[in-house]
Amino acid sequence: MAEKTAQAKRGARKKLDFTTAGGLIIALGGILGGLILEGGSLKDVAQITAVMIVLGGTIGAVLVTTPPAVLARAVKKLSVVFFETVQSPEEVIEEIIQYAAKARKGGIVSLEQDANQVADPFLRKALNLAIDGMDLKDLRKMMELEISLEEHHAEAEAKVYEAAGGYAPTIGIIGAVLGLIQVMKHLENIEEVGHGIAVAFVATVYGVGFANLFFLPAGNKIRARAQEELRIREMMLEGVAGIVEGLNPKLIRSKLEAYTRHGAAKAKKAEKQAKGAPAAEAASA
Repeated sequence: MAEKTAQAKRGARKKLDFTTAGGLIIALGGILGGLILEGGSLKDVAQITAVMIVLGGTIGAVLVTTPPAVLARAVKKLSVVFFETVQSPEEVIEEIIQYAAKARKGGIVSLEQDANQVADPFLRKALNLAIDGMDLKDLRKMMELEISLEEHHAEAEAKVYEAAGGYAPTIGIIGAVLGLIQVMKHLENIEEVGHGIAVAFVATVYGVGFANLFFLPAGNKIRARAQEELRIREMMLEGVAGIVEGLNPKLIRSKLEAYTRHGAAKAKKAEKQAKGAPAAEAASA
């Protein structure tokens, strides 16, 4: 338990998200492998001009659509698509239970030194507000507002990539039309016309590919990461509320474990243990 609490105090850890890397590899491997099996070659789709048209047009459209502050946050948020922030709910629960046990013995003011060492800024802020004596109703209102703002920001950041996913296929069609315009200039050579038409449609492939293999999935992953993080935030707030109310640490654990993936059965068991705790205390007294 001490080791888990120490890990929670050090904060979340980052590791490579193998699902993103694996998904891109499988998708590209399947598409390019199918192209080769159909008798094509990588040279058929290796068109730098098509990439320039699609990415340049898409990025330009996103810049026109998105406010600078939201765009800057979205660019920074791109790292969560490739790297997973590991913050175990179980470790957070153990940390909160330790604080609850200490507060139950020495009062919530005894957590003042511990609160300043908390790595997570949300939990640190909530504990400090509780230690300062803020009313529980006001504390909840303030921290829920912060959760709501984080959710709003994450949604706006995800929509940046979803917007790019909407623009990319259309820009790809523009690239294909531009290629066809160049082909029409050489109608006297039928062989070159056929080759030119094939090359012209590569931009459409890039547009649809970037949209469905990267932009749209990236937006969905950012949203999923945000929901997971917000769930941890809500769990932290419930834990701090339990500490302020002076609840038995076992009751606090039963509430918090409901937020974990396999917490339903554990919560039921802990609740039964907590109900038996007052009787045991009365008997010992």
